Amino acid sequence: MPNISELRNYKFIIILIDILCILGSYVAAFMLRYSDIPAKNWESFISLIPWILLIGLFFISVYELYALDRKHTLWDIFVKIVIAVIFMSFLTMAASYLFREFAMPRSVILIAMFFMIGSMFISKILYLKLTRRNVVGRILVIGDDENTNRMISKIKHPMLKGTKVTHILPTTSMERICQHILVVDYVVLCPKVGKARKSQIIYHAMDYNKQVYIIPSLYELLLQRANVTPMDDTLMMSVKPFGLTWDQVVLKRVFDFVSSTVITVCISPLLLVVAILVKFDDPKGNIIYKQERYGKNNKPFTIYKFRSMVVGAESKTGPVLATENDARITKVGKFLRATRLDELPQLFNVIKGDMSLVGPRPERGFFIKQLSKEFYHYGHRNTVQPGITGYAQIMGKYSTEVDDKLRFDLYYIRNYTFWMDIVILLKTFLVIFDKSKAEGAEVKSDDNTSKDNQNQDVTLKI
Repeated sequence: MPNISELRNYKFIIILIDILCILGSYVAAFMLRYSDIPAKNWESFISLIPWILLIGLFFISVYELYALDRKHTLWDIFVKIVIAVIFMSFLTMAASYLFREFAMPRSVILIAMFFMIGSMFISKILYLKLTRRNVVGRILVIGDDENTNRMISKIKHPMLKGTKVTHILPTTSMERICQHILVVDYVVLCPKVGKARKSQIIYHAMDYNKQVYIIPSLYELLLQRANVTPMDDTLMMSVKPFGLTWDQVVLKRVFDFVSSTVITVCISPLLLVVAILVKFDDPKGNIIYKQERYGKNNKPFTIYKFRSMVVGAESKTGPVLATENDARITKVGKFLRATRLDELPQLFNVIKGDMSLVGPRPERGFFIKQLSKEFYHYGHRNTVQPGITGYAQIMGKYSTEVDDKLRFDLYYIRNYTFWMDIVILLKTFLVIFDKSKAEGAEVKSDDNTSKDNQNQDVTLKI
C-alpha cells in the first residue's frame, strides 16, 4: 500500500489528469463542431477557462474523483464522473451567461460533456491498471470475532484484491501484537478493544511508523472538535455536548426553508406524475403515507411519504423494517424506493420545520426505545433536526449495521458545517444509482465458523 506522501502525489496526478481531460474535451468539441473555429467563440472560451477550472476542481473535490485507492467499483467511478460532469456543464453554461460570454456555444458545452465523461473514465481505468499493485498490502485487524468478520467482509472487495489480512484478538499479548505490527502496513482497531490496550497499540504503531484506523467509540467522537483551553499553566480540553450553536441553527433553517420551497415549486410536475402512478397502482389506497416519527428533542411529528407498500402493511406484524424482496412493497413502490422518489413529500416537512434537508433520518418511537437500550448513546441523534438525507445515507447502505450508521450520524452532528450540508446534498445524487443504499435489510444466516478461531491468529488473502 502507498504511504501518505505517495497518496498525496497520486491525488495531485489524478486531479491534474482530470483538469487536462476537461480542457482537452472543450478543444475536441470545438474541432468537432467547427472546421474553422470562429475567433469570437474561441475568445469566449479563453475568457471562461478560469471559471471552467474552478468549477471542475469544485466537483472533482466534492465527488472525490481522485480517491481511486478506496473501495470503488468501475460502476461507482462512472456514475460519479457522469454526475460531476453534468453539474460542471450546467454551471459552465450559467457562468457564460453571468459573465456575458454569450459567444460560448451551448452545443460545444454539450459535446464537451460527452468527451469529458469518456476521457475521464478511460484515464481512471488506465490509472487503475498501472497502479493496481499499490492497493495490495497487509492489514492487521484487532478485535473480537463478530466485529472482525464484519471488517473482513468489507475488505473483501475486487479493488482490494491481493490484500493480506491478519486477525488477532484484543486479549493477545502485547509482545505478540508488536510482532504483527512490525510486518503489516496498516492496523485496524475494532470498537471492543479496551481503552488501555488501544492506547498501547497506537503508541507501538507510531513507534514503527504504521498508520492506524480506529472504529470510534462515543468517547472518541466526543473528543472531536474539542477546544484547547489553558487553565493557568495546565492544558485542558473543552468538550461540548452534542448539538448546534444558535447561529448554525438559524443559518440551517433559512437555507432549508428557501431551498425546499424552490425545489418543491420546480419539481411540482414530477410530484403530480408520481401521485398519479401511486393512485393508478392501487386506486383504493392513499397517495400519501403518514406516520408518526420523532424529531429534535424527541418531539413527535407526522412524516409524509409517497405510499410504497400495500395498505395495512404492518397490521399483522407490527413495526418491522423492510427487507430485501419484501412482499409488502408494491410494484410502483419498488421503483419509488429505488429512485428515492417516495421521500419527496418530506419537502413539506422541511417547509413546516419538522425536518431539515440534511440530518439523521427520523425514526419511530418503537425502534428508538429498542435501540436506546442496545446503544445507550442512540438518543444523541435527536439533538438536531432529522433530515431527508444524511451522512449515514451517503456513506452507508440500507443494510448497514445500526451502530455504524449511528457513528456517521454522531460524526455529522459533532462536525457540522454549512459546507458539509452542501456536500451531502450533492453526494445524495449518487445514492439514486446505488441499489445497495435503497434495498431492504439483508436476512442474515447463522455463521458459527468464527468460533473455531477464538484462540488463534488468522491470516487470509483477499
